[in-house]
Amino acid sequence: MRRFAPGDVADDVLARLLAAAHAAPSVGLMQPWRFIRVTDADLRRQIHDLVDDERRQTARALGPRGDEFLRLKVEGVLDCAELLVVALRDGRDRHVFGRRTLPQMDLASVSCAIQNLWLAARAEGLGMGWVSIFDPDRLGALLGMPDGAAPVAILCLGPVPEFPDRPALEVDQWTYGRPLSEFVTENGWAPPEPAVGLPACPP
Repeated sequence: MRRFAPGDVADDVLARLLAAAHAAPSVGLMQPWRFIRVTDADLRRQIHDLVDDERRQTARALGPRGDEFLRLKVEGVLDCAELLVVALRDGRDRHVFGRRTLPQMDLASVSCAIQNLWLAARAEGLGMGWVSIFDPDRLGALLGMPDGAAPVAILCLGPVPEFPDRPALEVDQWTYGRPLSEFVTENGWAPPEPAVGLPACPP
């Protein structure tokens, strides 16, 4: 969600959402997340400036589609009721269980927490958007993160005017989702025939 409506998130609702995030599964029970609630208006503006800087750099990197990208609404940092930054906390290196061969499982675990928060928000009638266009070093410095910590997501949370029946990037005609059948195979990466017995994808 990138478009937000006026209104607040009650403290007890926010507490439930964060509890849902904290209840997420994590590899080796490492709980590698940190949630930073941004309540200072000046800090929120500084975060928006970081996002806007990256938005312009992303547009340049997109080449022919740069102008089209700049017309998209890609974040709601200044509009949402609550702004959260989710980070990988420091001290994760001591967790070897589940990470010896797949060290990125800390990031996977944080993603589970974000997904829990997202689903809980929807159950409470709130929208949430994941902002990923920012320089992690600059955001980490702005928030005083210690060595070993790293920001993963800026989350915009709050009441929304509506819940569209399609992803926003489809509504804005930027790109389109592909059917499930393209993402499921049997017994290997690319068997000769698509997997059978899958539920039909919606049009």
